[in-house]
Amino acid sequence: MKAAVLRKIKEPLSIEEFDLPDLPCDQVHVQLAASGVCHSDWHVVKGDWPHIPTPTILGHEGAGVVQAVGDDVRGIEPGDHVVLAWKRSCGTCEMCQQGFPNLCDLPPEEVGRPVERAERQPMEKMLGLGTYSTETFVPADVVIPIDKEVPLEAAALVGCGVLTGVGAVVNTAGVEPGRSVAVFGCGGVGLNCIQGAALSGADPIIVVDIHESKLEMARQFGATDVINARQEDAVARIQAITGGGVHYAFEAVGLAGETFLQAVQSIRKRGTAVFVGHAPFDTPVALDARMLMHEKSIIGSYYGTARPHVDIPRFLHLYQTGRLKLDELVSRTYPLERVNDAFAAMGSGDVARSVLVFDG
Repeated sequence: MKAAVLRKIKEPLSIEEFDLPDLPCDQVHVQLAASGVCHSDWHVVKGDWPHIPTPTILGHEGAGVVQAVGDDVRGIEPGDHVVLAWKRSCGTCEMCQQGFPNLCDLPPEEVGRPVERAERQPMEKMLGLGTYSTETFVPADVVIPIDKEVPLEAAALVGCGVLTGVGAVVNTAGVEPGRSVAVFGCGGVGLNCIQGAALSGADPIIVVDIHESKLEMARQFGATDVINARQEDAVARIQAITGGGVHYAFEAVGLAGETFLQAVQSIRKRGTAVFVGHAPFDTPVALDARMLMHEKSIIGSYYGTARPHVDIPRFLHLYQTGRLKLDELVSRTYPLERVNDAFAAMGSGDVARSVLVFDG
């Protein structure tokens, strides 16, 4: 197998060959067809997330075809088309039993890792998936079979960006029809927050970014009003449009504390600010405690409060019936060998989502 490896932070990824391990009895061998290039991977490259060890095979947003299953695996067969969820769940802990498998403490699996050809050592995989690779071995609980009619290039995005963004609106916040929404950031997650708000019947849907091209794309995904934060005061404009602030604000940038603060400043009395963007470690948000006195709320959203085995097929059905945009999220596709070009495009703000596609 081939994979894109981050050897050291702030350095380009290298394309390397590995040997496949023996298939563990509880795992699934997946030949990957596509992997989204997510901002979380870029956080690791930049050194924002030091808890992710290096060297490692990056990637956690993938889809492919099952090649083989371990002896203990049930309900998954060779030939199945599947999406991979990056969060494992045990099914028996308090959070799983309450319907929040996204908050399960079960860590990524350590077995089933590819083997370096020279050193004969197993290689780490980001979040236990390592989808910047042609093959991966993963535990059965993260494998979600899907309709074979769904293009795998589009399906891959549901494994993280779509589930995180749409889920933050429909699952975490539970936005009601007619409620007002503001979304800060028009990257892959932000665009999915926008279409989650549109699916929920929110109005208005106000979107903030600093790139005109992304604001134009936001209109295609359901934005009713757009604000270029380089040209005007975003919070003041949101207050003016809504006559006192939005019911829900979603921070989907995750790069600095300022946008988190603006999300809180833009909500009305009893409004809710939802922190969706995964910020670098130790990102401060300087709140005046009085901001929350009028019964305002701040809530975090982790993986869109997703139940992957329920939500991934549900969202793909919405895609198949024309109510959820996936193809439009893909700005560019790259072969695995051009993964560093995909990161460069992300850094310049040129894309909503890039997707790595692998030869089958």
